[in-house]
Amino acid sequence: MKLYGKVAAMTLKSQMEYKASFSMMLLGQLIVSFSSFLGVFFMFDRFESVNGYRYEEVLICFAVMLMAFSLAEFFFRGFDRFPSLILNGTFDRILLRPRNEIFQVMISLMDFTRLGRLLQAVLVLIYTVPASGVLWTADKVLTLILMLLGGVVVFASLFFLYAGISFFTIEGLEFMNILTDGGKEFGKYPFSVYGEGVLKFVTYIVPLALVQYYPFTYLVGRSDNWYFMLLPVCAMLFVIPCYAFWRFGVRHYSSAGS
Repeated sequence: MKLYGKVAAMTLKSQMEYKASFSMMLLGQLIVSFSSFLGVFFMFDRFESVNGYRYEEVLICFAVMLMAFSLAEFFFRGFDRFPSLILNGTFDRILLRPRNEIFQVMISLMDFTRLGRLLQAVLVLIYTVPASGVLWTADKVLTLILMLLGGVVVFASLFFLYAGISFFTIEGLEFMNILTDGGKEFGKYPFSVYGEGVLKFVTYIVPLALVQYYPFTYLVGRSDNWYFMLLPVCAMLFVIPCYAFWRFGVRHYSSAGS
């Protein structure tokens, strides 16, 4: 972690060399993310509720998923751009170095302007915590924390999976964006609003509902199943098969020849 902190500090310093450009990129990320927020706002401006959920309640889902995705993307963005590391031969050099390849891929791409989206998620969460009507007892606070941590792990796992697939396809597969960026966008609302089929998919295949929908229903009092608060911990186990697939790809990697 000490080395990671040094690399992050150097990267931030280099990106801040052009302060105007950095500030505009940061603002751009905030504005792009704000457009998603406006979509939710205008939806509830037209309808009082969506599938029985109030505006302030839905904003919990919005803030949690955006914050989880933003953190996962910041720390693991190198895996999201992993095909380029294979194509330009960078991963060959990574394997020759004494440091762990995961650490090296993580530090290969740090974009601090992406924190603009994280800033919006924090602001929305600050607003919705008192406005949601949730009685914030210790178990509810723990539920919210586990939702955030579980979301980061699940999105990071999807980046691992994407990178693992890239070992065999070389080029990136755009359909993975349905699970990563799409998961963030669909997660603006409780997953139940999309129907039973989608809810089952994000429960049993890609466990996004375990960090969003089920603990959310416990958080807002729609369910009294206390074990829903622990489902994000179960969702974190998704990292095991994704990491195993990544290791499988590393073992069977052959140079791209660049």
